[in-house]
Amino acid sequence: MFVRTSKSLAARGVHVRTTPDGEPAYTEAQVDREDGDEVWWRASVPVVNGELGYRFLVQTPGRRLWLNGAGLSAVDVTDAADFRLPTYDPPPAWAEGAVLYEIFPDRFARSSAHPVGTLPDWAVPAAWDDPVAYGTPAGTKQVYGGTLWGVAEKLDYLRGLGIDALYLTPFFPSRSNHRYDASSFDVVDPLLGGDEALKELTAQAHLRGIRVIGDITLNHTGDLHPWFRRAQADPASPEAGFYYFGADRSQYASFFGVPSLPKLDHRSEEMRRRLYEGPDSVIARYPTEFGLDGWRVDVAQSAARYGAIDLNARMARAVRETLQRSAPESLLLAEHQFDASETLRGDGWHGTMAYAGFTRPVLGWLGAADNPELWGVPGRPPVHGGAEMAAVMRQFSALIPWRAVTHNMTLLDSHDMPRFRSLVGGAGRQALGVALLMTLPGLPMVFAGDEVGVAGALHNEDGRRAFPWDEGSWDQGTYEVYRSLIAVRREHAALRSGGLRWLHTAEDVVLFERALPEETLVVQVSRAAHAPLTAPFAASHLLGGPDLSPGVQLPSDGPAFHVWRVERG
Repeated sequence: MFVRTSKSLAARGVHVRTTPDGEPAYTEAQVDREDGDEVWWRASVPVVNGELGYRFLVQTPGRRLWLNGAGLSAVDVTDAADFRLPTYDPPPAWAEGAVLYEIFPDRFARSSAHPVGTLPDWAVPAAWDDPVAYGTPAGTKQVYGGTLWGVAEKLDYLRGLGIDALYLTPFFPSRSNHRYDASSFDVVDPLLGGDEALKELTAQAHLRGIRVIGDITLNHTGDLHPWFRRAQADPASPEAGFYYFGADRSQYASFFGVPSLPKLDHRSEEMRRRLYEGPDSVIARYPTEFGLDGWRVDVAQSAARYGAIDLNARMARAVRETLQRSAPESLLLAEHQFDASETLRGDGWHGTMAYAGFTRPVLGWLGAADNPELWGVPGRPPVHGGAEMAAVMRQFSALIPWRAVTHNMTLLDSHDMPRFRSLVGGAGRQALGVALLMTLPGLPMVFAGDEVGVAGALHNEDGRRAFPWDEGSWDQGTYEVYRSLIAVRREHAALRSGGLRWLHTAEDVVLFERALPEETLVVQVSRAAHAPLTAPFAASHLLGGPDLSPGVQLPSDGPAFHVWRVERG
């Protein structure tokens, strides 16, 4: 392993501290090379356990410093923020740096060749341009007529945008348009085109080099699911142990106390076998029979947890093991809106949705001061300067392996939020968010419609507006921001897998480096005009802006963003 120190630090020695089998051990590092004003140190340490935790002890004149994921410290630190190197099977190679695109199937595209037939009794028909009836009982019942056939017909549009993988919200039958209340896991909802449509979608996507990830809830089913119906009706049935019932079987645990979402009991071996353990499970069947390339697991932080029962980590490991055996090129992501550090250590999820470590701090820097609190915290949401935003990101990333940082789904918004564009006040600050999304570590996810200027600020359901396929209504400037930044990301490996170093953070500007041995990129994002910074290097602008040479000032206007490639030699 390597670590670099500034010559101004005058480091006299560096040791690597590890804890094989729980016992501290120190390995002395040697100087590998000097590069300008930096010294690179090298050490080799044995990997004894499933995960290697380590930090650096740096000896300087007069004091010693610890370096871990949280940065430098002159006082002793705990192991919590140690760098971590897992030895478990890695995520699939195709996922590294992939750009994801979330599709809420009912709202993305209708199919002229496969029109929707008769609607079920629960559905409220909606024209494509109808407003969303957010906050009313009809909000989750409106059906706009988008299908998986429609998605398949728009794959060339997605390829042109530069998308690598689709993330589909649930496609199982249910009694709502969001489909998180599954009434079956056996088939694809006929309202979305049925089994044939999903198979055609994955086949056509793969021909274009696009992967497809499904969405499943392991925390609960709908109350019309046959498992629940049998469990409630017959205490002697095999399904009776699938849920948490009270003394009266009309009483049962449910997600957020919603009766239509009965909570699954993961102590049941038969339920686990049917849902996610083994080759015949739901988790295995859709990748092997339908061509899915992985799953996003809904409400992952709550699944398999109920009171004193906590089987969450075992569940995550079991899902990953099933996929590793049945479809080893599958990506496994989990919804997690809070601190996911515990669940990202080990052999469970490859990554989570980085609401806490990305979405929330970005909104704190770019969002309006009067935005609503979206995560249930009392009072107003935080308002950050650039340094505070970077500090929050560092705090969350310091606690998880770098592999998890680079495979977390980073996002500005989703179907569970109002639209980012509306929360930050328009296209100008949306562009800054997109610049951060496409240049910071992670798997950036675009919610369908963000790239053409779809708004929706009043409610998460309001954000689920139908995609406007009339190009005359698109914000072409916003589309070009997405297209050009995705293209730069695809062209430069440093943005997909390079290391991250924050170079300067202030109230209205952040400057950071993404680097690999073969290239270094520097990104500046400015919320507003600020005092100019001075370039210590020569660099070529990758988006048509000004090139840099040593001693010249970087652009200081704002809102604005810039991406440079540092010239070497």
